[in-house]
Amino acid sequence: MPAARWATFDCYGTLVDWNSGVQAQLGRLLGSSDSDRLLARYHQIEPRVQREHPTMSYRDVMAAVLAELAVAESVSLAPDERDALGRSLPAWPVFDDVAPALTEVRDRGWRLVALTNSDRDLIEASIAAIGVPFDGAIVASEIGSYKPAHGHWRAFRETFGADERRHVHVAQSHFHDIVPASELGIPSIWINRLGERGDPPPTRELPDLRGLADVLDGLVGTTRS
Repeated sequence: MPAARWATFDCYGTLVDWNSGVQAQLGRLLGSSDSDRLLARYHQIEPRVQREHPTMSYRDVMAAVLAELAVAESVSLAPDERDALGRSLPAWPVFDDVAPALTEVRDRGWRLVALTNSDRDLIEASIAAIGVPFDGAIVASEIGSYKPAHGHWRAFRETFGADERRHVHVAQSHFHDIVPASELGIPSIWINRLGERGDPPPTRELPDLRGLADVLDGLVGTTRS
């Protein structure tokens, strides 16, 4: 039998359009004319909340960031809007390139695992929306650790016993994923949807998921166990 090859994925931003999902809610609640500025501020606040509260559920992280933004914008949120981001997340759109790319990757024998800064119910809803089976998910709220801390990769190795030489990490966020993968010596593919620059460099870089299977195969070929 061919030895298992493992592709781990960040979900939000890589597979699901996190920016548009968050921005739509911030615009609706805090002012649509400022949604770009609000999204940029959200990106600044969320990592701090996650770092300060690593055991907090992601639903509560999002609620805390939204509440902080509302105070800064002098907006009074209705009580039933506190969880607006968590409530809307299962409907956030999947990028069009995702299902075909992941289907091809699975067809070539790769096993897929999500490493996500979210909650179990949220990632399960998003995987269902993607429509391609995953072999599992490592979830921040269950391990008490948010990326870019290394807890997801430790939990992945402990849970699946993956051969480190046959593992590649795929992600859009340089800060949350590419940097820690580099620190851990894990080959990475940066799905650079936003045309950003970042150091350290990834092992490979793509603008989206098209061609992903070929790049993965180029990093870890098929061998017999």
